[in-house]
Formats: sequence, C-alpha cells, structure tokens
Amino acid sequence: MKRYWLGCVLPLLAAMPSAAQEQPSPPPAQTVPSTQPAPPGQAGQPAIEITEAIDLTEDRTQRMTVPVSIDGRGPYGFIVDTGAERTVISRELADTLGLGPGHSATLFSMTEASQIQTVVIPELEVGRRTVSDIHAPALERRHLGAEGLLGVDSLRSQRVTLDFVRQEMTVTASNREQRRWPSDTITVTARNRYGHLMLVDASFDGERIYVIVDTGSEITVANNALRQRLERRHRLGAMRPVRMISVTGGILDAEYGIARRITIGGIDITNLPVAFAEVHPFRHLDLTDHPAILLGMDAMQLFDRVSFDFANRRVRLLPRQSSRDSDLRLAAR
Repeated sequence: MKRYWLGCVLPLLAAMPSAAQEQPSPPPAQTVPSTQPAPPGQAGQPAIEITEAIDLTEDRTQRMTVPVSIDGRGPYGFIVDTGAERTVISRELADTLGLGPGHSATLFSMTEASQIQTVVIPELEVGRRTVSDIHAPALERRHLGAEGLLGVDSLRSQRVTLDFVRQEMTVTASNREQRRWPSDTITVTARNRYGHLMLVDASFDGERIYVIVDTGSEITVANNALRQRLERRHRLGAMRPVRMISVTGGILDAEYGIARRITIGGIDITNLPVAFAEVHPFRHLDLTDHPAILLGMDAMQLFDRVSFDFANRRVRLLPRQSSRDSDLRLAAR
C-alpha cells in the first residue's frame, strides 16, 4: 500500500477566548534586512526568454491556483503545493471526468492518517508540460478549497516562480537559464528531503532551524522540538489557542505565538504568527528531534517574487519593492 503525505492547512478558525481578543495585536509581519553577515553576491544572469507564463489567482485561503488540463479537458484551478508529495484531485472533478480507480493508499495530512482510494489521471497538463499516469488521491472539494493540488510529483524537474506583483506563475525546465533577478535577491541552496526543498541556513528567534517551504499551507507551523528549545531559553512569548483544518477535513487544536524574527539567508521575517503542533509532516521528514518549521503562504506573500528550483535545489526570494525603495539593501547569494 502506498503512503503519501499532504502538508496542507486551510484557514485558521477563530478559537481565542474573549480575554485574548482584547489583547493588542502585534505589528504586521514584514521582511527586513538580516543583521547577520552574508557572503558576497554572485554575478547577475543574462536575461532570457521565459518558457511559459501561467496566470494565477488567489483561492479563498490565499494560496496560489493555476489552470490545469486533464486529458484535454479544462482548465481547472489547482493549488500549487510544494508541501504535498502527490498531486491531488477533488472527488467531484474525478467523478465528472469519469477517472478510473487506482491503488489504495495511506494518506497523512496535518491532522490524521486516512485510508483513501486514488484515481488514475492519464494526462495532466500545466502550461506546456505533461505528466502521465498519476495515481492521485481524491478528496472532497470543500476541504481542498480548489479542484486539486499540484504536488511535487508534478514539479520535480521544473523551476516554479510565484510572482505576487504580476499575479502569475512561471514554469521553466530546471536546466534552462532564467530571467535576470535584481541584485538584492536572496538565493538559498536547499537540501532535498524526500523530494521536498529544505532550507538549513535559517533561525527562529536565535535558534537554528530547518525550513520546509510549503505553498499549500496558509500558515506557518513549527514543531515541538523548536517550542521546547524556545521555552528552555525563555524566548517564547504568550501563546493563544487556535484551530487548524486539514485537506481531509480533520481538525487539530493547537497554540500559536509570534515569531519576533525568522532569518532565512540574508533576510529577516519579523512578527510572524506561527502555530506550534507536532503534525505528521515533521515525523515523515525525520524532523521530530530537530527544531523545524513548515513555511507557509503567510510568509511567502511578504515577498514580490519567490522561485523554487527543484532539480537544482535553489530557492530565490525577492523582497517587496517597498523594502527595496527605502534604501534597505539585501545581500544576494
């Protein structure tokens, strides 16, 4: 039996008591230059033609959706999910398309393990790229928030760029050059952890952490190993109750706090709400004993542009224009 995991979290439900609601709100999350030294920047790359640009929109959870065709039919809006091992389709769309059954699988979401039946997608097209014979878990549309999720099984040989200014996703082959990025772009080399990009040049309020980039999650989630480390050093502020909903419809009660500073490469993310929970993705990635976070779209959207190069294991982060216009220069790697 196959085993898949989906690191996806839908919107947080309001679960704070009235006393907590009366507390003053923290400053808005933002990106600022890191005070940590960064190595010299690399030479700029020549501008080249973009292979494929695809319009994207924001779904109700502020994650990114792109048009996908299945066997020449569509397009259908799929969420780009760098945290999901497998591409997923809504049960309703699978029924409409008459997709045949695939093998059974165990699916691990943020909240639970479920036995599910997959369906076979003969051909899935995103832009000009086609992936064949996908055994996709079929889940309810109301839990997915879209017609499906585009997982790393459909993205492994590609470079995906989310441009929040132009509202488009750019897809190119990883072995092709890409267009010029500004000199203040942060470039981080990642490790490959079971097909996912893991950043190791990062810290959370001074604690070294591993970072898994997860565009399928609206929020950032930290594990208990990080929470315990912060508590021992008295670096964890007041915590508030929160409720998370996974793509399988499961509910998990957790707590969240405010990260004063998350440093990735040469940039800081400040005042970011982070939920603390020992969800299955940390176990799957062998990160239960190491401080780690799943970096969600709440952090990604603080940048103008984000690029994920799966084959070359590189992540590029372009700060917001407002930060660059205020004489705050960031070191490019």
